[in-house]
Amino acid sequence: MIDITMPRLSDTMTEGVISSWHKAVGDPVAAGDVLVEIETDKAVMEHEAYEPGTLAEIVVAAGGTAPIGATIARIDEGPTDSPAPLAATVPPAPTEPDPIGSTTLDRPAAPTSRAERRPATPLVRRMARERGLDLSLITGSGPGGRIVRADLDRETTVPPEPTSPADPGRGTGSGDDRDSTLVPFDQVRQAIATRLVRSATTIPQFTVTTVTDVEELLQLRGRVNAALAGDPRDAVTVNDLVVRGCALALRAHPEVNVSYADDGRGATLQHGRIHIGIAIAAPSGLVVPVLRDADLASATTIAARSRRFAVLAAERGLAPADLADGTFTVSNLGMFGVEQFSAIINPPQGAILAVGSARAEPAAIDGEVVVRRRLRCTLTADHRVIDGALAARFLTTLTGLLEEPLRLLA
Repeated sequence: MIDITMPRLSDTMTEGVISSWHKAVGDPVAAGDVLVEIETDKAVMEHEAYEPGTLAEIVVAAGGTAPIGATIARIDEGPTDSPAPLAATVPPAPTEPDPIGSTTLDRPAAPTSRAERRPATPLVRRMARERGLDLSLITGSGPGGRIVRADLDRETTVPPEPTSPADPGRGTGSGDDRDSTLVPFDQVRQAIATRLVRSATTIPQFTVTTVTDVEELLQLRGRVNAALAGDPRDAVTVNDLVVRGCALALRAHPEVNVSYADDGRGATLQHGRIHIGIAIAAPSGLVVPVLRDADLASATTIAARSRRFAVLAAERGLAPADLADGTFTVSNLGMFGVEQFSAIINPPQGAILAVGSARAEPAAIDGEVVVRRRLRCTLTADHRVIDGALAARFLTTLTGLLEEPLRLLA
C-alpha cells in the first residue's frame, strides 16, 4: 500500500485543502495521472500520482484540510484491474488538521456522501457543514450548476421578526441589526492575512512618493501599440512600461534589490538577479506572480508574460515556480482610478512600488501653464536595509526613465 501525502506546493504552505478528487475509490491509477486538486495558500494546483495501482482509500475528502506530510489517500500497488477493498470508504473531512503521519483507522468510517460529488468550492462545502446543509438537496446557480454561497444563503435565510412601534430598534433577535454574514477565510486569504500582519508589525517601513510627467510615455505607448497591429490582446500597458522602468532602475541601484536577513546582528541579502513580482487581483485573492530577469526582458516580452500571469491567476492555474523568488514588487491600482496609495511590503522583499493613475493636471513648462498627464509612484521600503536617500535616488532614476521613455525601449 502506498500512502499519498499532502505535498508542499509553495514555500509558505503549511497545510492544504482538498478541492476535488479526480479519481474515485477502486479506479485504476497510472503514473502521471492527476489524482487530486489541492488549494494552497496561493492557488489551486493539480497533484499527480507517482506510482501505478488502484486507489484503495481516500483519507481526506473534498473540502477537508490536512497539514503537509499527512496521508490524504492510499494506493494499492497491486494490479490496476484488481477490485478495490470492500471496506474502503471515504471518511468525512476532519474539522481540524490531522497530525502528520496519522491515519483514520481509529475513526468511524462513513459512506460516501452525494454532497461530496456536487460541484462546489471548498469554502462552500465548509460553510454547508457548518450550517448543517446537505449539498445534494441544493440546486446550484453557478456555472455548470456549481453551488455558490448565495445558494447556501437562500437555504438558510430566516425572515426577520416583525418590529412593533413600541420596539423600533429591534433586530432579528440577536441584538445585532447589521444583517452580517460570517465568511471564513480560505487558504489564500488566510495566507495574505498572515503575511501582511507579519509585514506591518515586524518591518520598519517608510514611504517616498514622486510625481512623474508621463505625457511622452503615453504617446510612445500609443505608437508602439499601433505598430503591433492594434490588437488589444498584444497591447503594452502603462504597468508593463513601469515594470520595465523598475527593472532598469534596480539594475542602476542594486542596493534596492535586497532583503533583510536575520543572521547574527542582521544582514543585507543582495540579490544578483532582478525578479519583479506583479500584484494581481485574482478571484481567489491577491497573488504576486514573478517576472524573472525582468531587466533582460523587453517591454513587449513583459507585456506578454503579464498577460499570461493574469490568465493563469483568473483560472487559479499559477504554478509554485510562478510565485517564487521575487526580489521587488509592483502594485498598480491606476486602472481603478486610484491616484495614490501606499503598499505593504511583500516579505521577505525589501521594497514595493505602488502606482496610481495618470491624471491630467496643470503644469508649468517653460514659463507657461499647460495640461500634462502625471503619475504618482510611492515606494515603500524596509528601513533596516534601505535608507531614505537610497529610496529617493531609486525613484529619481525611475522618474527619469519614465519621462524619457525611449530609454525603456533600448
